[in-house]
Amino acid sequence: MRLKFPTAPTVFINSVMLLLSMQAQAWQVMTVEAAAFGSKIKIGGTVIPYKEVTLSAQVPGRIQYIAGSEGDYFQKNNLLLSIDDDDLVAKRRAALAQLANAESSLRNARVQYNRELISPRTESTGSMPGMGMPSLFDNLFTRNVGNAMGYGNPDVERHADLYSSGSHVKNAESAVLKSRSALEELDAKLRDARAIAPFDGKLVRKMVEEGDTVQPGTPLLKFAHTQYLRIRAEIPARLIFGLSKGSLVDVKLDINNTYTKAKVAQIYPVADQQKHTVTVKFDLPEGTPGGPGLYAEVTINDTTASQKPVPVIPKDAVLYRGSLPSVYILDKENKAKMKLVRLGADYDELRVTVLSGISEGDRIISAPPKTIRSGWTPEIQNLTSGGDS
Repeated sequence: MRLKFPTAPTVFINSVMLLLSMQAQAWQVMTVEAAAFGSKIKIGGTVIPYKEVTLSAQVPGRIQYIAGSEGDYFQKNNLLLSIDDDDLVAKRRAALAQLANAESSLRNARVQYNRELISPRTESTGSMPGMGMPSLFDNLFTRNVGNAMGYGNPDVERHADLYSSGSHVKNAESAVLKSRSALEELDAKLRDARAIAPFDGKLVRKMVEEGDTVQPGTPLLKFAHTQYLRIRAEIPARLIFGLSKGSLVDVKLDINNTYTKAKVAQIYPVADQQKHTVTVKFDLPEGTPGGPGLYAEVTINDTTASQKPVPVIPKDAVLYRGSLPSVYILDKENKAKMKLVRLGADYDELRVTVLSGISEGDRIISAPPKTIRSGWTPEIQNLTSGGDS
């Protein structure tokens, strides 16, 4: 049996017909509608992390350890960087020894005070002048003779002895507190010799490397929470009245022309005295492509401008012949006619406003086929009264 294949012209004709059919299914006839639209202004901004901190050196020393590189993820309280702390460790051992001596002196001072309180020295014969006689004779004779001869007042001497013992206790307690304070100071410096992740996030920049010598105040690392992103923009003060915390605005990101919505997260209470702008932060949806540092455009309504209805058309209806935008409309005879238009601001992600060239009620062709020309006529049965083909 002999097989038959279509000839080349037949294949070509079928391909052309299929292509024309696909194109015919893409275009639509739509009636231009008008919508109230005030003046919208686009403001440039920068994508920033939800939170970002710069970790700086608090003690002098040599960088001993860095946990990773830019882009590495760390959980809260993970060690990011450490500074050589051998000198601080040695000082801490000395401070511990000093604290032990101070505590020993305190215990001795308390023992002496208790002894003076229970067994006063004024009642001890060893503190009396005496004559080498037995203790019994001293207690009965020497003490009384000493008092009669003006050797002192036992009550005053007891008060002075108690006060002296109490002063020794206070001095010993102060020495203990001083030693403990020195130890706590060294412990704080030892903590400052280690940079700890303050929250879950990524290491976004390293300013030092292992082996570098740093001084207090030297920037070490930049650490950021990048799971959620924000846009920071400087908004002219007159536009602030069109924003409120929690409201949504249209945003265009400089990555694949991504359009999305952002929520007003924070409006600074004070305007810049020189630029007369107010800093505003916008929260981006989770999973938004891109990262910190990208350029973004925020579209804000100018509430000071009067709103008026303007024609709104799909963006895919606009053709560019050279640098001038144009659209194809259908006249009363259902014939296509090219009209130059002047475009305004984007109405939303898919539509754009028209300042001049067409009016409300005109019928336009969205996504027109590439073969369209003035005089082009669609099939009558594909037309609808305001709608799609």
